[in-house]
Amino acid sequence: MTDEPACPCGSKINYSECCERLISGTAVAQTAQQLMKSRFSAFAKSEIDYLIATWHPSKRHEISRQSLLKTAESSDWLSLSILNTAGGQQADEQGEVEFLAIFKEERLGAMQERSRFLKENGQWFYLDGVQKKPELPGRNDPCWCGSGKKSKKCHGIVG
Repeated sequence: MTDEPACPCGSKINYSECCERLISGTAVAQTAQQLMKSRFSAFAKSEIDYLIATWHPSKRHEISRQSLLKTAESSDWLSLSILNTAGGQQADEQGEVEFLAIFKEERLGAMQERSRFLKENGQWFYLDGVQKKPELPGRNDPCWCGSGKKSKKCHGIVG
């Protein structure tokens, strides 16, 4: 048994066996969902170079290294839930992943986005996304932290 922490993406396996392989460049995302999860982990670990490298080249001019760093470092990225996917498999050239990310700045918050991904020359890239009003867990829903407890008995309702 290892003391290594689980991957931030929520896979419940060691970071070194999951998203770190993608972030370090020793592996490439095989699906849009895998890229989405690794980008969440990159935010959680402040891996800004990976975030920029996985942004579609046509959109990189719209991003700021300083802005990404501020977002990554000012938030504690707590939980990622994949809500829906469309396409984005190994044989596809495009896909969508809808997710809910729970974070803490001064208090708990949530971000829900439907992200679009493109695959070019065997590599998946984040293209853009449309943010939605988060579908927050109800009092009797399982807590976002994965404890198995109801939200009201664990961390409470987000928002």
